[in-house]
Amino acid sequence: MRRFTSQEVADAIRVRGVIEGFAARLLAEDGAPRQLLRDLKDCLDAGDRAVNKPSMEIDDYAAYVEMNDRFHKLILEGCGNLALKRVMDMLGGQPFAAPSAMLPMQSSMEEGQQWMRQAHRTHHAMVQAIERGQGSRAQALGEEHVEIARMNLDYALERPELAAELMPGIRLVSKGRSA
Repeated sequence: MRRFTSQEVADAIRVRGVIEGFAARLLAEDGAPRQLLRDLKDCLDAGDRAVNKPSMEIDDYAAYVEMNDRFHKLILEGCGNLALKRVMDMLGGQPFAAPSAMLPMQSSMEEGQQWMRQAHRTHHAMVQAIERGQGSRAQALGEEHVEIARMNLDYALERPELAAELMPGIRLVSKGRSA
């Protein structure tokens, strides 16, 4: 079975940020349809209900994952750029490159809910940038947004036993730059 280096996974996460950031930029510059903005705001509301409470339960994490996957899918599909969609489909073959792939690790740490709140604040800022036609800002927010996933990867690699329990596929990832 093919193994992946942590650098390959980190690179895939970064590329996802570039792709999603560019998709958000296109939406901002081309003008997002009203229905898409309503759907994105529904995601924001669902995310708010999941993270804005004193402590999150397992159902809250599940609701956040569902919302997060939908949010990122709406951004990508909403921009209408088929080339970006094809690149994202290709990234889907990389372990832990998907938007919610690292969330199980995040749910295991003390700071996890804070990180989730920060990520969700970025969702709000991305939608605001799209609404205001701020393409460069939307793109930068999309690229910055994936840094939490990269921090989760680092956390997982520092705690391999816990990571393997929460995300069995992490066993396919080795530390370092070459497999």
